[in-house]
Amino acid sequence: MSMFDWVHNNKRLMQVILALVTLPFAFFGVESYQAMNAVTEVASVDGQKITEDEFGEALRQQQDRLRGMLGRNFDPAMLDSPEMRNELIDGMISQRLLTQEAVRSRLNISDERLREVIASIAAFQVDGKFSAAQYDSALRAEGQSPANFENSLRRDLMIQQLAAALSDSGIASKTAAGQLAAFRGQKREVAESVLTAAQFASQVKPTPEAVQAFYDANKVRFQVPEQVRLEYVVLNADALAAAEPVPEDEIKQVYEANLSKYGDLEQRQASHILIAFKQGASDADKAKVRERAAQIAEQVKKSPASFADLAKKNSDDPGSAPKGGDLGYFARGMMVGAFENAAFAMKVGEISAPVESEFGMHIIRLTGIKPAKLKSLNDVRAGIEADLRKQKAGRRFAESAEMFSNLVYEQSDSLKPVAEKFKLSIQQSAWMTRDVPSVAQFRNPKALAAIFSDDVIKNHRNSEAVEVAPGTLISARLLEHKPASQKPLDEVRADVVRQLVAKESTDLARKQGAEKLAALKKGEAAALSFGPAKIATRDKPEGLRTEAVGQVFRADVSKLPAYVGIDLAEGYAIYRISKVIAVDVDEASQKSIQTELARMLGGQEFRAYLAGLRAGNKVEINKDLLQKKAQ
Repeated sequence: MSMFDWVHNNKRLMQVILALVTLPFAFFGVESYQAMNAVTEVASVDGQKITEDEFGEALRQQQDRLRGMLGRNFDPAMLDSPEMRNELIDGMISQRLLTQEAVRSRLNISDERLREVIASIAAFQVDGKFSAAQYDSALRAEGQSPANFENSLRRDLMIQQLAAALSDSGIASKTAAGQLAAFRGQKREVAESVLTAAQFASQVKPTPEAVQAFYDANKVRFQVPEQVRLEYVVLNADALAAAEPVPEDEIKQVYEANLSKYGDLEQRQASHILIAFKQGASDADKAKVRERAAQIAEQVKKSPASFADLAKKNSDDPGSAPKGGDLGYFARGMMVGAFENAAFAMKVGEISAPVESEFGMHIIRLTGIKPAKLKSLNDVRAGIEADLRKQKAGRRFAESAEMFSNLVYEQSDSLKPVAEKFKLSIQQSAWMTRDVPSVAQFRNPKALAAIFSDDVIKNHRNSEAVEVAPGTLISARLLEHKPASQKPLDEVRADVVRQLVAKESTDLARKQGAEKLAALKKGEAAALSFGPAKIATRDKPEGLRTEAVGQVFRADVSKLPAYVGIDLAEGYAIYRISKVIAVDVDEASQKSIQTELARMLGGQEFRAYLAGLRAGNKVEINKDLLQKKAQ
């Protein structure tokens, strides 16, 4: 089995392996490996730069993926941290190292395999079949040329070959797999007893001195939080879209370029007899194929009714030959160009002269036509116009965002200049705290940090422009400020007493729980009431608290009953393990776990290999620039 076949048959595993590298390899186009002009680099790998632009594009694509996964729950701030930036650049460095190694190892992907992979990608298919028109359209939508995409994909597949070879090196023994399967499947009979803080609350009688001490030690709990009231402006891509004009000729162009989206294109049914060129055929070999095709075409011309029989006997197309050459119905973009052009120029019942394509010589008989059934331009105009307006607004927003950010920074004593420039209304908020923002946009952590910064509160400047959602920037200015203030003890005494009682009663519950556990472990009696026993496994804990599962299954069960205890937020829990039930491991489970172990070991090998590559190459990171990008 070749390395690529292994990848093809283990797609899920490859997703896991490549996830170790954090990002898709398609970030790197051919130009990434060429000499670059003087640009700021975030990192370099053995002299090859990772530029600010590349890093920014990687971050954008990472955001796009998260946005697609999380929808409205997506927050750009989740990627705006030093930890995430470091993880991102580490992934890009790993990719660059693997790419260099794949090139050094002379890994290669044939054109045939590349075509097969492209044809299998759902985004390039119409009705389950590859469509050249859909391929071009999808790439245009992503701003890619076929050449760049195919180069990137070829490189991705090379990397997958390398990764597969490494990950396939993991070997797990049958014995280890059997032991792990038995360990996982083991059942334990468990009962729970919980000592809650509420059971001990009556024993806690806080003295005035204890109340004062608790208040003094926890003053931050009893403060009136800092508050601000703001004015703010919002630059929104949707608002820009509403004002974006869309010329009629652009709407028509989109309609004509995407007819397949607006109904059924004209389809044709044809049969063919293929006399194929062999791979690597010489000119002389191809000439013989052409001569044979001409002879068969002559037979068909003399006896059109024999077409199906001649196809069954002579056609080199294994899919259609048994059906008398029938290819079914197809639209434009689904067949190779020469074949398609001929088929769409014929009349029903007509038989063509031999037509040459990259696959060989085709003798075509047209057997049916389904006329196009398309929605009119008027029917789909509104949708096309909205899409175009959104695209234009997206480009305009990218340009406007920089100007918006510059204006609120350069003219930091007022929001009026930026409001007038973009025709925005200056809005006002109610009073808000860090914990309870009164405006939805300020729930964004970065926006919240900006409005409570010294620049806004002490220096009375506009806040920096913050992207609080995809296509939405906000900047604010202070109207009023109330600093945090301490509530006097007399005002919060009841709350202090309540918190103090809760803390001390929880401490009591935990103390007594630990003491009772120690007694039980010594074989002594303990006044405890256990709930009904349950049979639990690691995978099916049957109501066992999540935090207790590990303790229960790590407990020493050489002597039963065995006991373990854990702290709870509300007190303490003790677990009695009264029975251990071994399970017979079937061969399928053992084999599954053996495969899983092998994958884990292969993953470790892969990570070790990456670490070796990094240690053996000169890798430099511009930490100052990376830190600035995170600010």
